[in-house]
Amino acid sequence: MDDAKLGVYLCSGCDIGKAADMEALEKMVQSEYKPEVVRTDPFLCGEAAVATIKADMESEGLNCLCLGACSTRVKTEAFNFDPSVVAMDRVSLREQMAWVSEPGHEDTQMLAEDYMRMGIVRAKRMNLCEPYESETVKNIMVVGGGVSGMTAALESAEAGYEVLLVEKEEQLGGYLNKMTRVFPRQAPYHDPEEPTVKGLADRVVEHGRISVRLGTVVSETAGQPGQLDVTLNGPAGEDKLRVGAVVLATGHKPYDASKLGHLGYGSSKNVVTCEELEALLLKGELVRPTDRGAVKNIGFILCAGSRDPEHLPYCSAVCCRTALKQALLVRQNNPQARVYLFYKDIRTPGHHEAFYRHVQTDPGIFLTKGEVSRVDMSDDGVTVDVDGTLIAERLQVDLDLLVLATGMQPATLDSEESPLNLDYRQGPDLPTIEHGYPDSKFICFPYETQRTGIYTSGCGREPMDSMRAAEDGVGAAMKAVQAVELTDKGHAVHPRAGDLSFPDFFLQRCTQCKRCTEECPFGALDEDEKGTPKPNPNRCRRCGICMGACPERIVSFANYSVPMIGSAIKEIEVPDEDEEKPRIIVLACENDAIPAIDVAAMNRLKLSPWIRFQWVRCLGSMNTVWIADALSKGIDGILLLGCKFGDDYQCHFVKGSELANYRLENLQETLDRLMLESDRIKQEQVSITDYHRVPEIIGDFVEQIEDLEPNPYKGF
Repeated sequence: MDDAKLGVYLCSGCDIGKAADMEALEKMVQSEYKPEVVRTDPFLCGEAAVATIKADMESEGLNCLCLGACSTRVKTEAFNFDPSVVAMDRVSLREQMAWVSEPGHEDTQMLAEDYMRMGIVRAKRMNLCEPYESETVKNIMVVGGGVSGMTAALESAEAGYEVLLVEKEEQLGGYLNKMTRVFPRQAPYHDPEEPTVKGLADRVVEHGRISVRLGTVVSETAGQPGQLDVTLNGPAGEDKLRVGAVVLATGHKPYDASKLGHLGYGSSKNVVTCEELEALLLKGELVRPTDRGAVKNIGFILCAGSRDPEHLPYCSAVCCRTALKQALLVRQNNPQARVYLFYKDIRTPGHHEAFYRHVQTDPGIFLTKGEVSRVDMSDDGVTVDVDGTLIAERLQVDLDLLVLATGMQPATLDSEESPLNLDYRQGPDLPTIEHGYPDSKFICFPYETQRTGIYTSGCGREPMDSMRAAEDGVGAAMKAVQAVELTDKGHAVHPRAGDLSFPDFFLQRCTQCKRCTEECPFGALDEDEKGTPKPNPNRCRRCGICMGACPERIVSFANYSVPMIGSAIKEIEVPDEDEEKPRIIVLACENDAIPAIDVAAMNRLKLSPWIRFQWVRCLGSMNTVWIADALSKGIDGILLLGCKFGDDYQCHFVKGSELANYRLENLQETLDRLMLESDRIKQEQVSITDYHRVPEIIGDFVEQIEDLEPNPYKGF
């Protein structure tokens, strides 16, 4: 900020004053940076101290604050200053100095002074935040009229929002329309219950704030949250309208049983799936399909094609209960029938354990654990061989009907029709994870997808029963409402909810390299025919990955930029070579690494005094110029501390840690140019639960750096 009027406030409480000489720290700040105000208080987060800061802002015209106190993750309400009025940086003297260092030692004092230098420069390099203003609409579109979609529509409407519910079929209800009974929903959880889907559909149709479009599909979705332009195709033709956010509740489809020929499907009509049996029960026609003879003996193979690396490697969570329910319904239909259930394991979560126990009491239902090894067909039935059962090494059972309890897959998998047809650079579909489910399982953030303002729920998000699907609809609806409200204020959504900053592109220097558009995990950037980025600020999650990607450094945020972090790194005092006090920068992700460091500090786990932590929004925002600046400054080592990446990633920004690792591998050329060892740079993965590993990780890296010669650029 060119006209920065700086106020520096130090807290001496929580052992900070015991660890460092606060008077000397205050003098250093005064002499080197000459702020308008510098104060020390033993209780900086207290009402009186905060009132003093506000009074100084008024009387001295302060528009830039640096607070040396506790972690940015605590006391957020006490230090809640409007970023459009004052730029603020908080320095974690407590967690990163006082609680992890030797009190009163000169190295601890040097640590405190460096942190204040870094924080002051960061604050002075910030600009005031002005929210991105756009004309937004406050309504919700729900795609999918099953139990999850209808619940999402009702919850959004009850919260006061206009809702558009789009269903491709000619009636609401989804999969539950095909069900004669559902799992018990109330104590004692013994008997299957009638579906309540018709009543739910009636509530939706009758609600004054819900508009229902049946027999309709979404042919295009363009724009950004608050300004999503959708094109619908239905009985009345094409219709274009604008919505604020989307809940995608497109449900599931059964696993393709034609792939289960080894279990007899396709070879005999007397081998059916749970869905096909449900249709027979719904019609009241429980007979052998081949000759319409009575079904006296019926068998169920649970996990048919599930938990199988050749088919579905996962558990679909409902197949066991579906088979148990249908076993009871068969017995109710014909009390003389005998039912056999062959299972690998029985999974009945929650209160449905009572349902499982109730089924076990039925004398006509026989359950045994084992592997089905052979299925033989005949004109009048099916013979099943089961190995390794609880009562015999091998069991052979003759059946009139064999039922395969197949698992769930997302309805959109392998579909020629995209449910939203997104007009995004990255394509028309939501990014998916393994098995075709939308990538909506970010650590800590269920329902969310890589497309901001679009939330998934129900069985299209992951396998679940109808009760949980309804709960899922509530969660997704609340996320959509949150997105609309925050977008309307110009705020970021998850995980930096409330952030007023957004990326600014100095396009005059853009070389159209396309790295920012290619690397953004959230599709926040489109591009023109030349490759120039076209920002969609409301899609942005404020991770800064585009900033880290840009070789020309044309991307910045008002309160986070390449020069800001680079200047903070350069502000570190680097001792001469003969002092044998190496300096190591740790670029730490604010989502997992900084919390892990804080928890380590809470447990008073000691850290090397050579370390200087510099938080980053995401390791993906790391611009390689920071590495070059640090090494040319004389810094001896750079450690990147971030989230786990790979297939089972935990990065809040999906690809950030992985991109940082990729960039790190490409830094060899820079190190060769500087004639430095590649061992001076390393990346480690941590989660918040790895706090106990933080001292070990840092200690090992410090030893690695101490084994090297000092950085030859010291003193230059």
